[in-house]
Amino acid sequence: MSSFAVEANMTLDTPRRPRIALCGPSTHTCTPEVYAFGEKLGAFVVEAGWGIVCGGLGGFMEAVCKGAKGVPETFEGATLGLLPGTDASAANIWVDIVVPTGLSFARNSLVVLAADVVVAVGGGVGTLSEVAYAWQYGKPIIAVSSEGGWAAEVAGRTLDNRRGDKVLSASTVEEVMERIREALMA
Repeated sequence: MSSFAVEANMTLDTPRRPRIALCGPSTHTCTPEVYAFGEKLGAFVVEAGWGIVCGGLGGFMEAVCKGAKGVPETFEGATLGLLPGTDASAANIWVDIVVPTGLSFARNSLVVLAADVVVAVGGGVGTLSEVAYAWQYGKPIIAVSSEGGWAAEVAGRTLDNRRGDKVLSASTVEEVMERIREALMA
C-alpha cells in the first residue's frame, strides 16, 4: 500500500470535530460587551477541541474567530466563515476557511446546517433567522439570556408546537460551554 493510501485511510478513521455555530450581531449593532463575550466564547470552544462556524464578517463573528485564533490550542480550520456575498476578501482576518456563498441572508441556513449545535448571543433578525432555521432543522439551540437581542427573547422558550423542547438558556460563557457539552453527548 502506498503512503498516500495509508494517509487517506487514517483520515477516514479519524472522527470529525464537532462544529459549533456561533451566531450574533454584525459590526453595526455589536456592543463592546457582546464582542467581549464572543471573544471569550470563541477561545473556549477551540480549547475544547471543537470548530466554529459563523457568518464570517465583523462584529460578533469577528470576535469569536479572533478569540479562537488567540489560544495555543487553536488548529488550522478552527474557524469557518460562510459569507453572504461573493467576495472572499470580505471575511474577517481570523477566518481560516472562507466560503463566499453569494446567497445573502439565505446563507444563515448553511451556517446552521454546518453545525452540530447552534449558539445565539444578542443579535437582530439575522440571528433570529439562524435560531429559526436551527429549530426547523432540529439542531440543539443555546441562547444567551444576559446579552440582550433576540437571543435573550428566545432563551428558555418553546418556539412553536412542532417540538416539545425549549431553546436552552445560558447567561455566562461557562454555562454555554456546559450546555454545548450536554447537547453533544445527547
